[in-house]
Amino acid sequence: MEKQRSFSIKPTRLWLFSFTISFSLIFFIFFSIWVLNLPLHSRQETHFQFNSTTTAAAASVSLGLRSPFKIQSLTGFHRNYSATQIKNSILVSTHFSRVENESQVSNFSTFEEILDKGSQPHSVVYDIDSEKNSTFFGNRSTKSETVSSKGLEIDSTNSSIPIWNQQQQNVSITLSNKEEASSDVLKVVNKKECDISKGKWVFDESYPLYTNASCPYIDEGFSCETNGRLDKNYMKWRWQPQDCDIPRFNATQMLELIRGKRLVFAGDSINRNQWESMLCLLMGAIKDPRKVYETHGRRITKEKGNYCFKFVDYQCTVEYYVTHFLVHEGKARIGSKRVQTLRIDTMDKGSSRWRGADILVFNTAHWWNHHKTKAGKNYYQERNQVHSRLEVSTAFEKALTTWASWIDRHVNPSKTQVFFRSSAPSHFSGGQWNTGGHCREASQPIPETYRGKYPEKNIIVEQIIGKMKTPVTFLNITGLSDYRIDGHPSIYGRKPGSSSRVQDCSHWCLPGVPDTWNEILYMHLESNRRKSLPN
Repeated sequence: MEKQRSFSIKPTRLWLFSFTISFSLIFFIFFSIWVLNLPLHSRQETHFQFNSTTTAAAASVSLGLRSPFKIQSLTGFHRNYSATQIKNSILVSTHFSRVENESQVSNFSTFEEILDKGSQPHSVVYDIDSEKNSTFFGNRSTKSETVSSKGLEIDSTNSSIPIWNQQQQNVSITLSNKEEASSDVLKVVNKKECDISKGKWVFDESYPLYTNASCPYIDEGFSCETNGRLDKNYMKWRWQPQDCDIPRFNATQMLELIRGKRLVFAGDSINRNQWESMLCLLMGAIKDPRKVYETHGRRITKEKGNYCFKFVDYQCTVEYYVTHFLVHEGKARIGSKRVQTLRIDTMDKGSSRWRGADILVFNTAHWWNHHKTKAGKNYYQERNQVHSRLEVSTAFEKALTTWASWIDRHVNPSKTQVFFRSSAPSHFSGGQWNTGGHCREASQPIPETYRGKYPEKNIIVEQIIGKMKTPVTFLNITGLSDYRIDGHPSIYGRKPGSSSRVQDCSHWCLPGVPDTWNEILYMHLESNRRKSLPN
């Protein structure tokens, strides 16, 4: 019987067999990783999380921010940059344009400007600019991402809810640096200046910002609800520009802006309309009404023209001085008679009271439409000469030139901000104020298709402002107010039972349209404050 052969493997063969198996496994693992890392054809959803407490896990970037920066990339159907807010976390929703980039990095715009912290709450401004890209790395990226957007608003009090307009444009995003900014405005400021005058009125149940009952400073002529007007819709319209948003009026922030300062309105009764609106808006932040008072003890009426209200806790005043034309109303002798004239080369005598103000808001237009003013016969005076006839447009230009010269001589632009509000439209039908004109039937704004003629006086004002040495901001409220035929007192500009049949289709009910004018003024003041902060 033959001997059975013993089965054995030589060491060399065993080593070769083990090596082959191990190499195969390693190759399979690397091949699998390579396949998983191939560029995906489907679009991705990328989630940005800005967190003040989490350290950078996927990628950490130092941009000079006070908080770390983390990026996570997730597979999905489309790209959606969204956000939630946890304490100091801020997430931004925006759109991106896809550009092929073989460097496998993502290009994001530089957050350029970070304002220093101060004792008072302020804003931190981040400029997103697609032309100045700073490169940093995420978990996985095969496309170049260029940030661009327009019309984004982020509210720090409502979990950073983004609001979009459809057009795309490079923007600056203003984010509050205050942890609990219940009243701070978080705002996108377009690099191209937004035209506030173009937009539409949007019905908003969150308005008005005050009521006739909450504000003791609305005089009889503007207190439509008190005078019996039953419909309330005229109080609830909000102006929405087409390219940006107007920040909601923040009474506390406005009072901080004028702390220790003088805010002066100088003009005709339409400016008094706006001044009363400002008082009412500011009272929303006052806990003790006794700490707001008129310095001379005057009660607001149509008869008295000058008022100065002091806000004790903020050591500021909000003042109004009547001046129908900004220039001097006087008298001159023509033959044997002394007649009223308008000295278009001399400032109003009350102009000395405006000097030293920190914020000046001017207007004039309403009285230039009166019969005597429009006729221009033996009315306009320069030095000792009374013009036998002068066109109202020429007289208006001369008067505004006198005003502009006074501003350039007496206003220090490093101290005082100057505003000029455009003319407010009237809406008389069937005549004028003294010939049976009316607007009683109006209860809704005029449709958006309406386009009124731009007043010649506004053009003149803009031309003169453009030639001045002192910067003046033109508050163009004419077009947006022209839609609001429903906003006038009409028959509700007097107490019920009045024998007068004259309807007021020139002034405005309060709350109402002048509140929007003040929101625009507030927007400019807040913008100027941000610009004045150190970089």
